[in-house]
Amino acid sequence: MVKPLNLPLRVYEDLHQVSEELTLMAKKPVSMSMTIDLLIGIYRAHLSNPCALDAFSQQLRASNMMSPQEYDKYWDEPTKQNPDDPHFKPKKQ
Repeated sequence: MVKPLNLPLRVYEDLHQVSEELTLMAKKPVSMSMTIDLLIGIYRAHLSNPCALDAFSQQLRASNMMSPQEYDKYWDEPTKQNPDDPHFKPKKQ
């Protein structure tokens, strides 16, 4: 069963770009849902290595990660982005 997923525009654009890159590499169409499935597979394969899992876990614990509510609010209100905010990432041109 297909389920809808709401993504912030920046995440959607990144996913679309990765999908296009995978299409070029595969020399056949790769949809965005296929891209997500491949990325999850890569994530799981990478983290099946105990050293990679430990390093990634440490990085996550040490990161200044937003709560899901902060993340959603931050990306829902892009006009209020502040360059002094530690989570601010200017859009690449």
